[in-house]
Amino acid sequence: MNYTAIVIFIILAFLQGFVLIAYKETIPAPLKRWLAIFAIVMLLIAFFLMIYGFLVAVNPNT
Repeated sequence: MNYTAIVIFIILAFLQGFVLIAYKETIPAPLKRWLAIFAIVMLLIAFFLMIYGFLVAVNPNT
């Protein structure tokens, strides 16, 4: 299984979270809320994909 797209997604999800934290004072309030919700969803998916990748790596035959 090729994990390139998953690794790129995980890196981008964490990078987006970092950018939101770093620039939280300069982002307008209405946009900040939707970006935060989107970042939370992306981070949850990234954590799920990491766990899935670990489980598949432990038992690759199934």
